[in-house]
Amino acid sequence: MNSKVLNNQTIIRGENLRRGRRLEYLTIGWNSLEAFIAVGAGLAAGSIALVGFGFDSVIEVSSGVILLWRLSGSDDREQTALRLVGVSFLALAAYVGFDAVKSLWFRELPEESYIGIALAALSLIVMPILARAKRRVAANLNSRALAADSRQTDICAYLSAILLAGLGLNALLGWWWADPFAALLMIPIIAKEGIQALRGETCCDIENSCSK
Repeated sequence: MNSKVLNNQTIIRGENLRRGRRLEYLTIGWNSLEAFIAVGAGLAAGSIALVGFGFDSVIEVSSGVILLWRLSGSDDREQTALRLVGVSFLALAAYVGFDAVKSLWFRELPEESYIGIALAALSLIVMPILARAKRRVAANLNSRALAADSRQTDICAYLSAILLAGLGLNALLGWWWADPFAALLMIPIIAKEGIQALRGETCCDIENSCSK
């Protein structure tokens, strides 16, 4: 392999690293704003589900910081970053489980929150786009840590859909239990992702499905 090819590969890799860092800065910025709005609106409406969504955003911020650390250093950080993302998955699963059981046990009845509905709808649009962009960069860099982070962004989109359904059903039909019940169904998925990341695995095939 001649020096020109090596130089081109270095340039391409550098561009992918910069793109990955930009995506993580976007993740951190968006989720910080999302956490601030969700927790504030949740406390105002008495919605534990909306407050929980805000704490999920805080966990997403931590994952973004981990990936920035990974993308700003050498490849030696890859496995450590992947395991740290796995820990954040398990923290998310634990919080969602606690939050959902608490809501069902105490029959916590939230008020209508149109701010929460708008936030969940907007997040449902933004998160899949961001996750797809991360998967492309993960494939280019062959980074399983970034692939795992993209899955966490996907899960954030799923939780947005659950939150939107829960808030909507509560506002329209008074079904206060819809959101915590649906959240319980997400826990095995989140926990599985965390365990896979801790083992150094992801459900995403870097060479194939991540690039789609």
